[in-house]
Amino acid sequence: MDLKQIQYFIALFEDGSVTRAAKRLNIVQPALSMQISKLETELRQKLFERGPHGMTPTDAARQMYRLYTPIMRDIERARDQLSRQDAIVTGRVSLGMVSSEAESVLPESLARFNAMFPQVEVSVADGFSAQLIDAVEAGRLDAAIINKPRGRLTLDMVPLVDEEMVLVTSAALGPDLPPAVDAAQLGGIELVLPTRRNGLRGVLDAALLAADVVIKPKFEIDLLNTIVQFVEQSSVATILPRVVVQRKVDEGVLCARTITSPPIVRHIIRVSHPKRPIGPAAHALIEIIGDEIRRVTTGVPADPSAS
Repeated sequence: MDLKQIQYFIALFEDGSVTRAAKRLNIVQPALSMQISKLETELRQKLFERGPHGMTPTDAARQMYRLYTPIMRDIERARDQLSRQDAIVTGRVSLGMVSSEAESVLPESLARFNAMFPQVEVSVADGFSAQLIDAVEAGRLDAAIINKPRGRLTLDMVPLVDEEMVLVTSAALGPDLPPAVDAAQLGGIELVLPTRRNGLRGVLDAALLAADVVIKPKFEIDLLNTIVQFVEQSSVATILPRVVVQRKVDEGVLCARTITSPPIVRHIIRVSHPKRPIGPAAHALIEIIGDEIRRVTTGVPADPSAS
């Protein structure tokens, strides 16, 4: 087992697709598949099951990811510190984030970032994707983390994370539903959803429209914390990214169910102005945020050495 194989494994684990992982690593798909196969042979463990919706990690893969991810972070940090040759990064980062990410992972991300770059000032604004795009275009923000829009943008776009959206119910008061729910069943469930101004609603509507599924929410609210609290105290369900509800799911307060046929996935991207490249501090903060999103949604424990 070498570092390259571990990097390939982590990319496939996080992306869930040979195609996306190979693109992320800038290699051809057969090379990735061959290295994963060699790794499985060496470990004498099956790491992934191929299914209609991508590569599903086995229990052995989850354990391997949990053990090796902190090691790879340490290696990357060591390489970064050596390349900087003790240079102190200073300045200011102005970042925009959609509320679903800001409310879910921003405190932990800022704590890690501040430990690594204590000389850097940070300003974070939240809002809808369209508002944040306007702010980046106008130069009010260095970059923004948003839901990928359906239309074309004049800004530079970099994929960060693909997130599963799940059906969420109260553990105590919610309806009795199976662990996986077909999208066609959503029309018969009482729902509270974000309004159509919200990028999350756009992702949901687009996926259901493609599957010829129609839903009519009883309640529409843009405050995600209010939606979560409402669902927790009622029999009403919602559909939100897993990162928004995972902590309450882990606490046993909420239940999250996979949506199938089709699965509903939102794509988180970073946008920045092509004429105003972002600096190393902004790059680092955005990478930490993406890492925190993956940590929360995969259930991988926090890396104590990261902060």
